[in-house]
Amino acid sequence: MDARRYFIAGTEFQAPELAPGLHVVATPIGNLRDMTLRGLETLAAADVIYCEDTRTSARLCEHFGIGTPRKALHEHNERALIGTILEDLRRGGRVALISDAGTPLLSDPGFPLVRAAREDGLPVFAAPGASALLSALAVAGLPTDAFSFFGFLPSKTEGREKALRDLAARTETLVFYESPRRLAESLGAMAKVFGAGRGGVVALELTKKFERSFRGPLGDLAQQFGEADTKGEAVILVAGAAHAEADPAEWRAALAEAMTDHPLRAAVDAVAARFGLKRKEVYDAALALKAQD
Repeated sequence: MDARRYFIAGTEFQAPELAPGLHVVATPIGNLRDMTLRGLETLAAADVIYCEDTRTSARLCEHFGIGTPRKALHEHNERALIGTILEDLRRGGRVALISDAGTPLLSDPGFPLVRAAREDGLPVFAAPGASALLSALAVAGLPTDAFSFFGFLPSKTEGREKALRDLAARTETLVFYESPRRLAESLGAMAKVFGAGRGGVVALELTKKFERSFRGPLGDLAQQFGEADTKGEAVILVAGAAHAEADPAEWRAALAEAMTDHPLRAAVDAVAARFGLKRKEVYDAALALKAQD
């Protein structure tokens, strides 16, 4: 195949010249039609594509007729390859980085390389696209104004439950990746630690033919998947903990104490953040305390 060419539905396209640097390219998480045009141009015009698994990436490259050389970069060899890749970048190389599916670095290899390139002052570009994390958030029906991603939980029971206990009071939406063979165990641990009534969503095989998602209390989900033979990588989303009502006497006492050591505005900001209160409510209380003095 000629360099810098790619094909869409049998039609040949020529990729434009690619800027030197490290290009972090998102690839489809299941449906090949989710590959972006910019991603195709980047992979076709790169000098080399570093892949999590060259056999997996071969399907993508062959589908779009991309003949760029591919090399493996995974958790076992990444640190050993960093020096070589940085040398290529210093010489003006055009290096593409992909994972088996989705956006690299999100529970996939790539972070040590990107960090090393940035610390070396080398250009790093993102060619955004598919992400299981964002796709799951988009369909779950849970709040998206604040969320945290925790990747895969520890595989052993004790470590998994400890990790969950540390997250039990978090009020934002919690997002996890999980393998099908550990899905039931993880849901059971979540029901135990977070409470069986806490809301959750399990999204399976996103963007694929048999994409599906299940929503309900964690206890019900744990039972459902404990009895099922699950296939496909899963994304688990858990509703955040309910905000506890701040005790008025407690936060007003904290405000009075803060006002003795800090300017009024600083004291208001600190107390509002600490107790999860609206700033205006705290500010009005601060003015009332000041008037009493």
